[in-house]
Amino acid sequence: MPRTPQDITDAELSVLQLLWERGRETIRRLTDTLYPNGTGVHYATVQKLLERLELKTYVLRDRSVWPHVFEALVGRDDLITRRLQMTADKLCEGSLAPLLTSLVRSTPLTANEVQSLRELLDSLDQGSSQPR
Repeated sequence: MPRTPQDITDAELSVLQLLWERGRETIRRLTDTLYPNGTGVHYATVQKLLERLELKTYVLRDRSVWPHVFEALVGRDDLITRRLQMTADKLCEGSLAPLLTSLVRSTPLTANEVQSLRELLDSLDQGSSQPR
């Protein structure tokens, strides 16, 4: 099954994760982290990944400085939302409820995670009872 045009590969995700952690980075610094003792081939790989992410508007290249620096345009939460919705669309006819229910049932949650979910559900419930 082909990927949707805005989907990202695992390699692209690795680059994005570094940008989320560090903010702005050059190709060289990203390459040195992803491929310690890497070669020019690795540098070219990271460069290509960044070019693809830039075309997909997931990263921004600052050409006003040399070397160019890149930063993430999409946040981690936004990407999680997009990917979960894509999964729900494919498996659950667009409904998030079966997907979330399955995740919660199959994954042990800490007391703090359970409390956070309760608070989220309570705040959503209160928001839906207010007139719009």
